Amino acid sequence: MTGNGAERMDIADMPFDGIICIGGEDWWYHNRGHFDFQVMRRLAEDWPVLFVNSIAVRMPSIADKTQFAAKFARKLKSLARGMVRVENNFWVFSPAMVPGPTGQKLSGWALAPQIKMAAARAGIKNPLLWIHCPAGASLIDEIPHAAVVMQRTDRFEAFPEADPDVVGAQIDRLKAAADLVVYCNAAMMTEEQADVKRQVLITHGVDLETFVAAGKCKSPGPADVAVLKRPRVGFIGGIDAHTFSPKLFLATASRLKDVDFALVGGCSLPEDWCTLPNVTLLGRKPYEIIASYMAAMDVLIMPWNDSDWIKACNPIKLKEYLAVGRPIVTKDFPALDRYRDLVRTAENPRDFAAAIRDAFSTPYDPLPARQRLASETWDAKAAYLAECLVDLVYEVKGQKKPSVTGKRSVA
Repeated sequence: MTGNGAERMDIADMPFDGIICIGGEDWWYHNRGHFDFQVMRRLAEDWPVLFVNSIAVRMPSIADKTQFAAKFARKLKSLARGMVRVENNFWVFSPAMVPGPTGQKLSGWALAPQIKMAAARAGIKNPLLWIHCPAGASLIDEIPHAAVVMQRTDRFEAFPEADPDVVGAQIDRLKAAADLVVYCNAAMMTEEQADVKRQVLITHGVDLETFVAAGKCKSPGPADVAVLKRPRVGFIGGIDAHTFSPKLFLATASRLKDVDFALVGGCSLPEDWCTLPNVTLLGRKPYEIIASYMAAMDVLIMPWNDSDWIKACNPIKLKEYLAVGRPIVTKDFPALDRYRDLVRTAENPRDFAAAIRDAFSTPYDPLPARQRLASETWDAKAAYLAECLVDLVYEVKGQKKPSVTGKRSVA
């Protein structure tokens, strides 16, 4: 990648001239720590990248009127932005789409032309088509491409609001059509090995310098968390039923009445799900200041549930927590394997509360965790991925990758 000192091919010599990424999130309102955001921004140092905000394939549920209004309003704001050059050659595009099955039929015919026009504006004529959102499967036959890459870092079919039959069919089509499937979870990769042509495992990375610096800073933290008394326990991330366990969290917090708990992130649970006086919900925060919230805590927690989503995940926040350098208490999950010795695990509220108490009273050295993360940066992940993508397209085209003389190679 640019800036790592390695040799690099000119873009004219590469087997594709840009990347169209059908994202699984919306750049304008989702946490920018997500895999596709992080790697695409870095790949844009070598190729123009058109990031297509998550396609609205379902109408938000009106059961919770507040949630419905918020989701609908933010999607409209995203659509109003159209196409924006955010940085370098990284472009973000919000195509006009009508959510829901009926809306898809009405507007789906116009989706590919919109994306192709946007790609042309970004200077992309021979793209690598990268698909994270399962609904992007319909674009494979509509957008000419050098190769198709499927990002399988989330088990979308396990999402509570998803129609498992519809999403399952989209995922099956993607797995069958993709020239390469990128996984972040080794267990899911092994499980699906027979379903795909090629696989690569790239676990989530971390902005190591940013989170380490925040952890070393002596600042009291953002004002809305600095007013909370100590000791403080924090969870930073989406508070959603398919990942977060309200039962485990509430039973744990009720056992620690002298401890202040702070939850930082968007919440899709019912408004009255938590009424405990020692719990403060701080809402969604920009990614750029998330590290300062983590650093303001005495203990960081991950009260997961036992969903299929969690079993297939590789939580980004684990590495961010470790880099910040605060004790961690979590429910066990498969992707913890390489880091289990660096955290405390607990499976029930009693043990979770006891582990938090123990973390308060035990000196904690963040250095071993930070040393283990030295090779886990997003820069390193994107550099390896860039090399994989170039090799992939040459292989798909049946061409020999040229040797690089006097130029830097994508690495």
